[in-house]
Amino acid sequence: MKRLHRLTAILVKLQSKKVVQAATLADKFEVSQRTIYRDMQALTDAGVPIGAEAGTGYFLVDGYSLPPVMFTEKEANALLTASKIIETNNDQSLIKEYQEAIDKVTAVLKTTQKEKLELLDQRVFTYSKDKFYPSNSLSVIQQAITDFRVLEIKYKAASKELTKRVIHPLGVYFTNNTWILIAYCKLRKDYRQFRTDRIANLIETQEFFPPQQFTLEDYFKEYS
Repeated sequence: MKRLHRLTAILVKLQSKKVVQAATLADKFEVSQRTIYRDMQALTDAGVPIGAEAGTGYFLVDGYSLPPVMFTEKEANALLTASKIIETNNDQSLIKEYQEAIDKVTAVLKTTQKEKLELLDQRVFTYSKDKFYPSNSLSVIQQAITDFRVLEIKYKAASKELTKRVIHPLGVYFTNNTWILIAYCKLRKDYRQFRTDRIANLIETQEFFPPQQFTLEDYFKEYS
């Protein structure tokens, strides 16, 4: 990779992450850490406000942003193909949000690239015979996870019983064509899993819960 391309890619990486380690960048671009140090100095000399913290990594100073990123044809094709896969999932809010993202990608493409993408759109298709159980709450749930916002839901169990739950949303995963929400349930005073297609009603409360150390990997190790 030419240095100019690598410097641009480093900037994109810095803007997409809170902190990036030199070792991570060296592995990604297959260069030495010394080369990354020189690249960072070159970016700093060019006026890019890069901060560094020993033992942590590099970061962009708050307030700095890159101009709109241009996508290559292969990157745009990959995103379009991913959108076809997403269309086969059961949550309408995710489909809507992703399609809006694809529209923004398409907006910055050249006319010839747009024409090629339109052609590919007609030539890529995903098909599943499995039954879908639709939901429309994933977008709100994802936002609540990152905001640490308490949610109030009405949940229909397999027995058809409808219960009101106040929950701390912690993570989601997709299995058997269904999105599953993992949350701390204040009613049960323990972690519970909720199928999003069984959430009859969802309310974003004005209450927030304290951040906690939680990963899906740790959860499945303990509860699987």
